[in-house]
Amino acid sequence: MLVEQVVCQNEYDRLEHVVVVPPKFMRIGKVINETQKLYKEDNIDINKATEQHQQFVSVLEREGVNVIKLDPDPSLNEQVFTRDIGFTIGDKVIIAAMASKVRAEETKYLIEKLDDYQIPYQEQRSSSIEGGDVLIDNNKIWVGISDRTTQEAIDHLKLELPNYQIESITLTEGILHLDCTFNIVSPDLALIYQAGMVKSDYQKLKSTYQLIHVDDEEQFTLGTNVLSIGEQKVISLPENKEVNHALRERGFKVIEVPFNEIIKSGGSFRCCTMPITRL
Repeated sequence: MLVEQVVCQNEYDRLEHVVVVPPKFMRIGKVINETQKLYKEDNIDINKATEQHQQFVSVLEREGVNVIKLDPDPSLNEQVFTRDIGFTIGDKVIIAAMASKVRAEETKYLIEKLDDYQIPYQEQRSSSIEGGDVLIDNNKIWVGISDRTTQEAIDHLKLELPNYQIESITLTEGILHLDCTFNIVSPDLALIYQAGMVKSDYQKLKSTYQLIHVDDEEQFTLGTNVLSIGEQKVISLPENKEVNHALRERGFKVIEVPFNEIIKSGGSFRCCTMPITRL
């Protein structure tokens, strides 16, 4: 598949090209987040996870998205979460610096595949920063300070991207990435789990966006982690009824896709996609 243009200016323009990896070898091995602790014993039903992921991909393709499906590596059991290993800002695909050694090999695999597809990229050579902590909204970039992304990495990103206003959001304990507590779905509207960040940063976001508040129950099922595909369409879990209702009330088309097997490992639709082109 030829990718003619690398561009991503925000989280909600029409999604044209996106990278995914099927969960063929997905499992909870070494526990690396709070959600995995709960499901470690049951672990992942690979057949169910694969079926749900394929349904998700089929929805994307039906909606006109070009899906770049990378072959999974048997040794990389978290590979389905492609968002974390790279992120596109403007015309740059930036390879993340992973905090967990369990996932560090994924970036090498991604680089090989981007070379195969002749997609240009640059490597982030700083302390750890992961794509789940990076949300772009035109000239502004929100970056979560978490167990996976450091202030040092954010400072480095500011030097690399001087034309952007980069704002940090400090996450509270137990929140894996920024997109598990905050997500932008239009120029003036965002989903937020208020308890997932420090109060001062919540106030900063409140002054910037109209907010749909996600409660504790739907944060557990990753209510903020929807995927916007453009034209006010979002893909969301059927379990998150309050979030879906609030979005529909505001004129969004909510496409519900079962994904409950995959979220056992701590990620949902946004986590499982790495946009290359939004126009």
